[in-house]
Amino acid sequence: MRALHLTSHESPPQLTDLPVPAPQSGEIRLQIAACGLNFADLLMLNGTYQDTPSLPFVMGMEVAGTIEAIGPGVTGFAIGDRVAVYGGQGGLAELGCFSADRAVKLPLSMSFTDAAAFQIAYGTSHVALDHRARLQPGETLLVLGAAGGVGLTAVEIGKLMGARVVACARGTDKLKAAKAAGADHLIDASTQDIRAEMKTLGGADLVYDPVGGEQFTAAFRSCRPEGRILTIGFASGDVPQIKANHLLVKNLSVLGLYWGGYLAFKPQVLTGSLSQLLSWHEEGRLHPHVSHVLPLDQALDGLELLRSRKSTGKVVITITADA
Repeated sequence: MRALHLTSHESPPQLTDLPVPAPQSGEIRLQIAACGLNFADLLMLNGTYQDTPSLPFVMGMEVAGTIEAIGPGVTGFAIGDRVAVYGGQGGLAELGCFSADRAVKLPLSMSFTDAAAFQIAYGTSHVALDHRARLQPGETLLVLGAAGGVGLTAVEIGKLMGARVVACARGTDKLKAAKAAGADHLIDASTQDIRAEMKTLGGADLVYDPVGGEQFTAAFRSCRPEGRILTIGFASGDVPQIKANHLLVKNLSVLGLYWGGYLAFKPQVLTGSLSQLLSWHEEGRLHPHVSHVLPLDQALDGLELLRSRKSTGKVVITITADA
């Protein structure tokens, strides 16, 4: 089978032929139709992601496809089932074995391409906004990086939950995507002062930040008393330092969110969230935004789109023609 294989953090992954894996106890083997790319994939290339697998490994964190083999001890699934899986690795390949505990059956209304773009981006934003921050209707939500993979879903879900959504992104095209996802107000981070713009809007009750750096600082200063800040990631490469006395003066809360971490200590949070998200999708209330769909032999081009910030929403790599 063809797979994008990483053998060294000092050299790029290679598309190569690998043996077809056999499903072990508790595993299913998929004919992979599509794999969603994530910013974390870029961190894995140089070994800086918190859950980087041991070398060598096949790239690709989240997949959708059809079950073609079932290992011992697996119940609730059958050969031919359409499923999505957050595997953490192994997705950029024609076939892959994954834990059945991480698989979810797909509704007929969801394509493999949408499914491969769904779990991490929508799951991160829903768990962050609902479970961690308890976003309330009528609150003002400031979303940084609002046209990115997770940022765009935060705009969409925040609006669905009844918030007034302020989307911050760089450039007209990215702001158009955020507007289409439901943003009420737009801030161009390349030309406008975030703090000044938020002051005219009365400040933020909640900040959703996958960016870090200077934007975090500006958003931090834009919070209303008792505001909350969700730290989702640091796409800028700059991890901000927070002065505790500033938290004290305005009664602010900073909330961390690592979506994949819940698999280890409270997986029911993720399963409950995903059930809600799939219901919303079936009802036509969520619309995954995939800006680029590329074949497997262009997977490195897809990663470069993320690195250069030339994509909006998600980039998906298709493995089979029916994705």
